[in-house]
Amino acid sequence: MDILETQAYWRRKGRRTLAELVASLLPFVVSSSAYFYLWLPESSPSPFSAAVKSAPVLSLAGLVWCHKGGRSLCSSIGAVQVGLLLSAAGDVCLIWKETFLHGMLFFAVAHICYSLSFSSRPPFPRSRLSPPLLLLLSLSLWVLAGLSLLYLLPHLSARPDSSLLTPAVGLYSFLITTMVNLALLTPRPLTLAGALLFTASDLTLARHTFVAPLPWGRAVVMGTYYLAQVLIAVGGVREGSGVVADGLWNRKRK
Repeated sequence: MDILETQAYWRRKGRRTLAELVASLLPFVVSSSAYFYLWLPESSPSPFSAAVKSAPVLSLAGLVWCHKGGRSLCSSIGAVQVGLLLSAAGDVCLIWKETFLHGMLFFAVAHICYSLSFSSRPPFPRSRLSPPLLLLLSLSLWVLAGLSLLYLLPHLSARPDSSLLTPAVGLYSFLITTMVNLALLTPRPLTLAGALLFTASDLTLARHTFVAPLPWGRAVVMGTYYLAQVLIAVGGVREGSGVVADGLWNRKRK
């Protein structure tokens, strides 16, 4: 009966935590909807447009903080919170063209934080993917990153700031690809989906910014970006709140 009562307790706790998580996503839903509703023109950047753009990610950082409990910023869920705050700073910088590289730097450090969060726990046997599939997906990601850089290189070389921009894009590509590879090792499908969507958003942004504007480029970039961030945030919260229950479940199976 003790085991059954323990399982029932964690099921109730899981349902209560999930309900609280859904309710705490309301600020993100409202702020991201406001961004797409207002759709402020990029041609006239302002502090207001920066606030509107960064508000959804800031709300996610607040969500993670509320669920972080007493854990430090150096913990797995704490690293996700720092990554979200850095991403919000990057959103602000990308409003102005002259601070584009600053925004890239903020996002690069955010990916380092996400990578630290994803690698803070032993990857095996926590990953739900088999080692051969992990290897195949990892190689595919690195090949995609390399091909994308080769595609962008002529366009980056033609820009007046190419001496700084080209290595910066190369480093950024390395960091985000590393982040996605580490996300492959997590047991949370939401986290992996968020990391993959982040890559899709950045690839679209690179095509839209460095090659030629896409008709719906901004909408695709921001839609996939916001979705990526909310999946990473929720994945981090669920990982943080499910550690004890997962441990009990694993011990029961043994």
